[in-house]
Amino acid sequence: MTESISDLLPGLRRLGMGQRRMTMTDMTYGSGVSESSGDVHSFPKKSMPARNAYQLIHDSLKFDGDPTLNCATFLTTWMEPEAEKLIMENLGKNRVDIDEYEATERIHQRCLAHLHELWSGEQGKDATGTVVVGSSEGIMLGGLAMKWRWRQRRQAAGKDASRPNIVFGANAQVALEKTARYFDIESRLVPVSAESHFCLDTRKALEMIDENTIGMYVILGSTYTGHYEDVEEMARLLDKLQEETGLDVPIHVDGASGAFVAPFAHPDLRWDFRVPRVVSISTSGHKFGLTYPGIGWVLWRAPEYLPDGLTFELSYLGGVEKTFTLNFSHPACFMIAQYYQFIRFGREGYARVMNACMYHARLMSVALEATGAYECISDMHRPRGQHGFSEETRLAAADLFAKTLNVSCSGADPAPNQPFNYGLPEVAFRFTDWFIEKHPTANQDVISTLMRVRGWIIPNYPLPPDTDRLRVMRVVIKEASSEDFVNRLVRDLMWATQTMLDTQSQTLGEALSTPLAKNTSTSDLAHSIARSGNISMSDNMKHSHWQGILDKIGELKDSKAQQPKMELLDNGSKKSVYEKSC
Repeated sequence: MTESISDLLPGLRRLGMGQRRMTMTDMTYGSGVSESSGDVHSFPKKSMPARNAYQLIHDSLKFDGDPTLNCATFLTTWMEPEAEKLIMENLGKNRVDIDEYEATERIHQRCLAHLHELWSGEQGKDATGTVVVGSSEGIMLGGLAMKWRWRQRRQAAGKDASRPNIVFGANAQVALEKTARYFDIESRLVPVSAESHFCLDTRKALEMIDENTIGMYVILGSTYTGHYEDVEEMARLLDKLQEETGLDVPIHVDGASGAFVAPFAHPDLRWDFRVPRVVSISTSGHKFGLTYPGIGWVLWRAPEYLPDGLTFELSYLGGVEKTFTLNFSHPACFMIAQYYQFIRFGREGYARVMNACMYHARLMSVALEATGAYECISDMHRPRGQHGFSEETRLAAADLFAKTLNVSCSGADPAPNQPFNYGLPEVAFRFTDWFIEKHPTANQDVISTLMRVRGWIIPNYPLPPDTDRLRVMRVVIKEASSEDFVNRLVRDLMWATQTMLDTQSQTLGEALSTPLAKNTSTSDLAHSIARSGNISMSDNMKHSHWQGILDKIGELKDSKAQQPKMELLDNGSKKSVYEKSC
């Protein structure tokens, strides 16, 4: 009897077939790709079994943070299983092949029609726009369109068109500056300040405009602090400027986040095509559009605002197609997932999600300020018209938040948002001046690092130029951020803060030696802290209040050992003394 098929078919032996031998590539662990060997820097010479390749990459990616606990990102980190199924079913489709994927193109046009209506486009008119990879591409296309229209006007008038400039706030996201640099447009950055809420100062912006200004970027939702820039006020000033000088300066709204928040949470705010000077709007579908990364949108008011020179016709995909995107091939699956979200949620569902995000962001803001250790640079939790942190604005915000808890309305009703300032569900916060005065060595970078011990990713970054002496931490509240999420986040911030203070008189190992009590419940914690700070507090009261909060979350030891104490000292040559409290 033959021992193998190779004995019958000798030719197969030369092909390496017929006999099964154990090789190094059969071993998942033991044949891995190694950084130290340098093999990750050259193209692999040999193949490996699929299960090995998968396992190696799978294990390597375990070193990434948890997307759900990534408080820095605005991007969507969760979608329903049905949406994920649609994504998987359509991974191989290229969105630009409209002749081959006719049904996909119909979905594209439906999404554009939905956004045209959502952003108050002219009724009865077709939408002019396109899906893009993200709002950055949309911003660039909006800027290019404004440049081309400005250049056409200048050339028609026989004027020089070689020195275009564009005006926007110094708080702009990098995509705005990329547009200017990549397409030879001078950036004119408007300085920001606390008085302008760390975003566009409309009066200063007006001073930077001249005959070479192609347009303005106005941001609906600053990355730094979540504030909305005032589109309607900027348009009013530009209208007046045109009356006085003849300069016609259009506005592109960078609605990367806010264009999917404002229509549902703040429908009374005029920022979209209701403002005649707004000629184009861009947004990220993968932020508050509730879709996984890889999707954005840009729409123009009407076809005349998209110059013909930016549009190309091609026929080599089977039919005649017009294209005006920077990127050509584009996965269709995320656009299909966006359409799923549109028809799945509708206006009611999106409103419920955005209202919940606003509520949870306000809860966290009020709770943080109630501790006395933190103040919010973001103002979305304050009564409309009040900005900046003070004991007065803190109490006003806490009082208003408590009142809205008793308002009976549908989860889709934006009424609870109306008494508050406009803004994204973003919490930008820092140590209070009082806390820094009492604890001069306090360091927000330490807080950010300690929070990673608990799995949280919270950035600590400087504010825009001219205000960059201030550093803030940021938490973006998203669809998957529940009230339990906020409770645990506040608890861990309190733990990190006290641990940082403990390290001033101990080693970090000693300070971390006693973790949170495992049986301590976080239920209703943020509300409890928020309620505890609804009275004005002196400095001495703030100290005892802080100790009460630590006791509430189980940070103080329940033992016969000496209890932690803080020696209250003026800010001088001596520093505060702390004993171990966790």
